[in-house]
Formats: sequence, C-alpha cells, structure tokens
Amino acid sequence: MFCSASWSFEHYLPLDRREKLIIDQVIPSLHAIRLAWSGGSSPWTVWYRVKDSEEAWRPLTATEPHAVLSDLAAYIEYEFRVESGADKSLTGYARTGEVPGTVVNYLHPQDPKYAFSGQHLCSPSLLLHPDGYLLASTDLYDNGTPQNLTLIFRSDDGGKSWYHYTELFPCFWGSLFLHRGEVYMLSTSTEYGDLLIGKSSDGGKTWGAPTVLARGSCHRSAMGWHKSGMPVTEYKGRLWCGVDYGSHQLGRHMNCLASADASGDLLDAGNWAVTDPLAFDPAWEGAVKCDTRGCIEGNAVVSPDGKICNFLRYSTDLGDPQYGLAAVLEGDPEHPDQPLKFLKFVPFPGNLSKFDVKWDAESGRYFSIVSRITGRGWVKARTILSLISSADLEHWSVLCDLVNYENADPHKVGFQYVSFLFDGSDLLYLSRTAFNGAQNFHDNNYLTFDRVSDFRNLLQNEQ
Repeated sequence: MFCSASWSFEHYLPLDRREKLIIDQVIPSLHAIRLAWSGGSSPWTVWYRVKDSEEAWRPLTATEPHAVLSDLAAYIEYEFRVESGADKSLTGYARTGEVPGTVVNYLHPQDPKYAFSGQHLCSPSLLLHPDGYLLASTDLYDNGTPQNLTLIFRSDDGGKSWYHYTELFPCFWGSLFLHRGEVYMLSTSTEYGDLLIGKSSDGGKTWGAPTVLARGSCHRSAMGWHKSGMPVTEYKGRLWCGVDYGSHQLGRHMNCLASADASGDLLDAGNWAVTDPLAFDPAWEGAVKCDTRGCIEGNAVVSPDGKICNFLRYSTDLGDPQYGLAAVLEGDPEHPDQPLKFLKFVPFPGNLSKFDVKWDAESGRYFSIVSRITGRGWVKARTILSLISSADLEHWSVLCDLVNYENADPHKVGFQYVSFLFDGSDLLYLSRTAFNGAQNFHDNNYLTFDRVSDFRNLLQNEQ
C-alpha cells in the first residue's frame, strides 16, 4: 500500500475494496442502458438480465470501455456486471425509462458501489472552463452513512454527453469555481466536517491536498460546518460564499459568510475569514411565527445598493404562511470576520429547498432556478422547477417552468438543488433529480443537465 497526499483519485476505494474493474457511469433511457467503466483490457464482456430474475445472463462483447445494452423493455429494472479475464466489476442495477434533461449519471438506490459514502447523488455544482468544457460534480449521501465522496464528470460538447473524470475524497457539499484561470473546490470533508479548499492546476483532473480552513465535528449529533454547492462571488477584492454552522439533529443552524483575499493564495488558510455565526432570531421583523429550524444554504450576492448579502433558504413549513419568504442578511466587506446582520425577509416562491441566486450583468437582473411552491397540494413538493428573476433582489417574477410534474406523486418525484450558470445567450443547469424509481423525492437517483436557449428573451414573460 502506498500513501498519498492527493485529494483526487481515478476511483477512490476503501482498503477492503480491491476490485480492478469499476462501472463509473450508468445512463438509462427508455429501451437502453449505457455503461462506461475503467479497468481490465479489451475485450470486455457485459453480462445482464432482468433484475432478480431466474433468466439466463445475456453476454455483450465490447472492445472499448463502454457499451449500450439495447432493445430492453421499458420501465424495467436490470442488473449487470462487466468482466475482463479474471477482473470483475460489482453487480450494478438500473431501471429503464425516460427522464427530463440529459442524464449525467444514474445511481440505483440498491447499487452497492458507493455504499461506503452514500446511495444517492447530491449537491450538484456546475462549472464552465475557459477552454470550453463543462465540469459537473455531485457527492454521495444517505442518512447514517459517511458521506465523503464526490464524483466529477466532464462534457466536451456543451452538455450533450458526459464522462467520468475524477473523484475527490474526502469531499462533501462541494462548490466548484474558477479563479484566475484555475479550478477550485470549496467543500466540507463530510456532513458537519471540516471546511476545505482545494485546487486543480490541470483543469479539474487532478487535485493536490486540500487546505483545512476550519475544523468541524464530523457528525450530525454535534455542531459543525454545513453548506451545499453554493456559488462563489467576487466583490470588493474578496471571494465570498455562504456557509452555515449547526446540526440537523440538534435542529438549528447559524449563518456565516466565508471569504478570502482574491489576490492572495486561496490555499493559505490565513487569507480566509469566516463571519462569527449568527443565530436565527424569531423576533426579526417579519419572521413567521412557528417552531422553525431557521435558515441554511445562503447565497453570497451583491444587492443593488452595494451590500454583500447572504440570501438564504428559510424553513417556514411549520408556520403560517408555510412558504414564500427568503431571509437576507448583510455582511461587512471591511470587517469580514464580524457577524452578519439581519436585513429583511423578502417574498420568494421556492424557499423550502436549496437554490442559487446569480447576477446577470448583460440584462441587469438577478436569476434563480427554484423548486417552486404553488400552494396546491403538499407544501414540500419539489415537482416543479421554475426560472425566476428580479431587478432588485426583493420582487421576484416567475418567467417559466423549466420542468413541471405537478401531477406526479410528490413523494416519489423531485427536481431540486439546481446549480446553474450563464453561457452567452444560454443558461445551463444541473439538477438533483428523483424520478422513475427513486427511493423518494429527496433521495434521488439521477444527476441531470439541461440548457435554456436565449433565456433573456423569457424576461418578456415577466408580470
């Protein structure tokens, strides 16, 4: 066994896992399942059949490390493995069927290969590299699991197709971002773990050892660092990102902004500051009167009057009203370690799930993609993804629904935690998607990508 200080791995495996052939991408469609793998040598044999059936395994020979299982029955679960000489992959599973968008990756709830971290694809983060390719990251989570592996996929054709690129360990709740031409990841080591920053100097393929910015508890039973794939914003010579300190199990989180000198070495912890955590106060003007878990997953965003703000998801589902408000806190660019200050609550149609807020200089507008709440049916439903916009960060309009499955079972279908970016006249987004056999609406099985062409034209729909 050789030791390494690297953060990245072609494939991370615990020491008790020794397989040399790994299925690293699964893309189901209505009548086919595309597989890609690493390890072994040509030719490979893919064995497959209907999951848990008594039928004979069917072989498919491949001369490249990928194959398409075709002519499959629709909406049926299959099991499969890949062999090359003495090397064998673990048996994987997939369900055929259609899903909105382009599939970046799929993970069946019973697929064992990432069980050491988690069973579901979480925390999407999307980056457009100056060289023209896209990177998409997702971590692996499940209640009661370690939750410490992140997968990174790459697209060289604008998101039409994707392939497995690299893996980061330990890495959870990661935000990919670009700074001075190099790719960075701001993350935690695990749920409520250490706050980390790492860098890749070759466009996201390999990563050196990350820097620990702040220590956490590494378990939900104690307070530690919390975030999601929140955007990183540059303002007044500093990079800013929303982070939280708290615990789901303890039922509370405090809110912060992490920031760094944009001209300094981002891997030097001494160049970073985190605001002292601010606890939610039910006495804040406009707060919903209820037993609330407060606010999490804030966006570092600059207000029209030049304030650096933390624009946050606000847990109101136990109150009256149950939805429709986001919280805005204010930071101090001159004193980046000082606590945030409560600014206001603003009407917002998607406050019960994580969302990104980004400023578009060309239109002079703020944009967000939210799991929109309609007030019809279950308030926690995430069956609608809507593009919304605001001129002032306070008054938001729905421009269109990007995905609408309002009539689907809200406990089984979810489109959520969207990461998006602007690409010329288009808007690109990555979704944590639960569809077609997910464990539930929250515990998803797909990472999906889509493109909105000429998105600024949708501003004419504003009411």
